[in-house]
Amino acid sequence: MTDNNEMIEVPLIGVGFRKPFADWVLSNPTELDCVEVTAEHFFDSDTSVLSQLASDYLVSVHGLGLSLGTPGPLDNSTLSQFQRVADHANAKWITEHIAFTKTDDVDLGHLNPLPMTESSLIILADHAREVMDRCQRPLLLENITSYLRIPGDYTEPEFLNRLCERAGSGLLLDVTNLLINGQNHCFDPVKWLHEVDPDFIRQVHIVGYSIQNGIYHDRHCEPIQDNLYDLLSEVVRYAPVEAVILERDMAIPASTDLAAELLRLEETCERARND
Repeated sequence: MTDNNEMIEVPLIGVGFRKPFADWVLSNPTELDCVEVTAEHFFDSDTSVLSQLASDYLVSVHGLGLSLGTPGPLDNSTLSQFQRVADHANAKWITEHIAFTKTDDVDLGHLNPLPMTESSLIILADHAREVMDRCQRPLLLENITSYLRIPGDYTEPEFLNRLCERAGSGLLLDVTNLLINGQNHCFDPVKWLHEVDPDFIRQVHIVGYSIQNGIYHDRHCEPIQDNLYDLLSEVVRYAPVEAVILERDMAIPASTDLAAELLRLEETCERARND
């Protein structure tokens, strides 16, 4: 990462681009400063929408299937399509998950956790550098939820610090995933946060969580709860976050409700930066 680590006045506020509210996003509402597009949604699609988004917003391109944690070479076809989307969107950031989604012969279809070992660190960092070299854009890596606690050589904050340093990448901190893991695995998310080098944390994901049978889940279908706004405030005070992205994939609310949630995100960030 070569960009400036100083705090900007208020992080940009954005949303993950989804078809149910695409028309609203394309109308350029005042509540939006930036937009995140999922790369795979545009692999086989017309890129004219990407060009339109690029003309109105700063755009982040988010990957689901590069599978940075899988040993061996990255899939060249997937990486080429990812680069194509990033280029058409004139992406300010590119992002992917600290996870694997496939093996040599099976596409698992979802994000899977990695052991926090030296071997995983090397694989992830090498693949992260390959993506940055191909796309010529800053890469941010995202923490995921995990219902398993896999033994490893490092704590998660130690692993993230070493990974970003080795790869030259930053972090896309999913505060919802952090809170969910904290609840399910009984650790303090704020203490965890303060063990991560703040300069690495450049972007945030947030959405409400779900609870079923006492287990917290990340289903991208709930409004943001108050304790998530509190955790977001802590993150924005602590780190030079450049953008906060609201994710919503199911139970899509009316655009007026989305706008109200985005406004509260902006107000939360303003208060945090002015404390």
